[in-house]
Amino acid sequence: MNPRINLAELEPAAYQAMLGLERYLSSSSLPAPLRELVKLRASQLNGCAFCVHLHSGRARNGGEPDERLFSLVAWRESPFFSKAERAALALTDAATRLDSDGVPDDVWNEAASHYDDRQLAALVMTVATVNAWNRIGVSTRMVAGPQRPDGDGN
Repeated sequence: MNPRINLAELEPAAYQAMLGLERYLSSSSLPAPLRELVKLRASQLNGCAFCVHLHSGRARNGGEPDERLFSLVAWRESPFFSKAERAALALTDAATRLDSDGVPDDVWNEAASHYDDRQLAALVMTVATVNAWNRIGVSTRMVAGPQRPDGDGN
């Protein structure tokens, strides 16, 4: 597959604005390993090969064991995730696959029982940001793997 355009080259200000969101997220109180799981999960749901490749690599480099990475796609049936992680993943799924009812109260309330308001804000922003990156990646056909252009990306 060949990329359609390179957003970072064509619209560097837009790309830098997205990277600003990433800088905010990296300084948030939401743990980095959880951020990577959330980004990987949303990327799986959105079918963004570039982001799946990127976030699975970052998660592995951050210490995530293969069994958790391999079972993330079926996290509801997997024994490898804590209750707090499950709450974050449920919120990720609901916010990524928005339907006419939005994010259900029970999903939000479960997440709120595990994370404080600032962490919830960071979680919502993580999901929103990775969904934006996914839409960029899929629309422009960003290439996953070692042949891809370098860049901080998502």
